[in-house]
Amino acid sequence: MKLNKLLYFTLIVILGIYVNPSFAKDNIPLNKADKDTLKLEEGLIEDSPIVSMLDSLYTIKYFKPNYLNQDSSFYNIYKFPEDSIPLYSDSVYEARIEILNAETPIELTYNNIVKNYILLYGKKKRELTMRMLGLSKIYFPFFEEQLDRFNIPLELKYLAIVESALNPRAGSWAGAKGLWQFMYGTGKAYGLKVTSYVDDRFDPIKSTIAACQHLSDLYDMYDDWSLALAAYNSGAGNVNRAIRRAGGLKNYWAIWPFLPRETRGYVPAFIAVNYIMNFAAEHNLFPQDPGILFMGIDTVTVRDVLSFDQISELLNVNMDDIKFLNPQFKLGVIPATHGKKYKLRLPIEYIGAYLNNEDSLYNFKSKKGLARDKLLAQIKKAKDRSIHIVRSGENLGLIAKRYRCRVSHLKRWNNLRSNTIYPGQKLIVYGEAAARSLAKNSAPTKRSQDKSYHVVRNGENLGLIAKKYKCTITDLKEWNNLRKNTIYPKQKLIVYKPAIAKSAVSKGSKYLYHTIRKGDNLWDIARSYDGVTVKQIKQLNNIRNTKRLMPGKKLKIAVIE
Repeated sequence: MKLNKLLYFTLIVILGIYVNPSFAKDNIPLNKADKDTLKLEEGLIEDSPIVSMLDSLYTIKYFKPNYLNQDSSFYNIYKFPEDSIPLYSDSVYEARIEILNAETPIELTYNNIVKNYILLYGKKKRELTMRMLGLSKIYFPFFEEQLDRFNIPLELKYLAIVESALNPRAGSWAGAKGLWQFMYGTGKAYGLKVTSYVDDRFDPIKSTIAACQHLSDLYDMYDDWSLALAAYNSGAGNVNRAIRRAGGLKNYWAIWPFLPRETRGYVPAFIAVNYIMNFAAEHNLFPQDPGILFMGIDTVTVRDVLSFDQISELLNVNMDDIKFLNPQFKLGVIPATHGKKYKLRLPIEYIGAYLNNEDSLYNFKSKKGLARDKLLAQIKKAKDRSIHIVRSGENLGLIAKRYRCRVSHLKRWNNLRSNTIYPGQKLIVYGEAAARSLAKNSAPTKRSQDKSYHVVRNGENLGLIAKKYKCTITDLKEWNNLRKNTIYPKQKLIVYKPAIAKSAVSKGSKYLYHTIRKGDNLWDIARSYDGVTVKQIKQLNNIRNTKRLMPGKKLKIAVIE
């Protein structure tokens, strides 16, 4: 009986909306209060990362009228005037979202926050939404294939729109990259490698598979897709803290007030995208042709070093097409050496020419002189390059002796004018001896996948902060999308703390311990562990005088549950 009522109500809504476009609110005059409400709601998300990703579509120069039908009347099935921006009542939005909600295990609800994002995509950013509709013809077929393979709801393909607006070269201020916006640490955990030449986070195929694996793991953790989405955005640590603050309730809307500001808009934006992509015609929106469709793309295997210039010049492939389809190759070079192979995506009409001329391509010298031998030399140099982090007491002479080179080499490689160096400074070193030395002495530090923050103090620089968190200056710059080494007091930096080692927990002990180092204070120690406060440390260790911390002594940090 309940089902019949729902079908009856749905039929009434469909008849009112689909047959009679005048049901749309664009034909209902808005009073001043309504206009003020819309203005306020739009302003609430003006500076959000979601809006920034939408705006990034302005930089894509790939759209051209080749494949999709560009006759707007083909899509305008409700005969809206060309410049019409249909708006609807809350009851219509709610009814349509309820229809979608009945078809997915993901909870789709309607409220003012969701409406806010519907207005963003359907009213304020209409031109960019039409670009996303076009880009979906390139990416959604593959997304759906992988989501189905991992037994994940197909609606999660819309998550990539929230993350990157389907811009394959999208990058956030925090250092997230690609269609699925992977941070360096999270991407590495799911097999996405980053080198001088290749960044797998930009690879549409590899990053999609990694996103499916990550989403599956998060769902296994929470058994709730909305919470899994929130954790995808802000990290499981933030979601777990929000759940605790909400009294243990595992419900997105219950923990919503306790989530980071960015994440509070994340799931509502996902719901709005789900809505707008399914009801685009009702909003007089149609896909703008991206110039190529999913079925117009195929892959080939690259078995030897190759540059985009060689492919473009010999096969007469548009360079913009190669870059757009293969954003993972950062410098336009495919470093296929020592038996390592790479996949290259090309418009399907060039696949035959590539296969017929593969050997010629590898030996072809482009106008820029990028022949095989020169490319190999560049790649070998990049592979032999290593990084040395200067330690206290070190000077250029000691470092040169360690890497079997001269001080003049170190100065030339690092553009140093004097012999002055400082702890935490990163120096480039070249050669096989350097690679061997670093392989023995610098195993990567395991890190928490949860995002934390460091507030810069007076006198601090990136070198000192990197030393504190056992990372490199490059890590800090990557995490915070910094182009220079300049930072300023009170600046908030994203950091990923070292994971708590098993050795920090004594066997059979119910406490987590921290060994005091020279220069440590309770404030810094507490901030090194999630959820730990100075007050807790003082109580556990019966500390009254915080100035008398003895290096080498162990402090109880937390009770192990």
